[in-house]
Amino acid sequence: MTRVEIEYCVPCGLLNRAQDVSGAILEQFGEAVDEVALVTGDHGVFVVRVDDEVVFDKSEDEYDVDAIVRAVKPHVGAAA
Repeated sequence: MTRVEIEYCVPCGLLNRAQDVSGAILEQFGEAVDEVALVTGDHGVFVVRVDDEVVFDKSEDEYDVDAIVRAVKPHVGAAA
């Protein structure tokens, strides 16, 4: 199964984005993922990792919930 980690910047107020992404992942994949973890960070971080592999990094990618879910999908299929 798959573990998704969403690290977000607390001082930047990115909790809402992290919650939006976690909700979309859980809605799309449900029980196919073991865990969706929200991890607090700072310095503007917003990174999504699937089994320790970065699939989204705010510093490199445009924020788009649907694109993030699409980036997670191959990892869920591979683990299922």
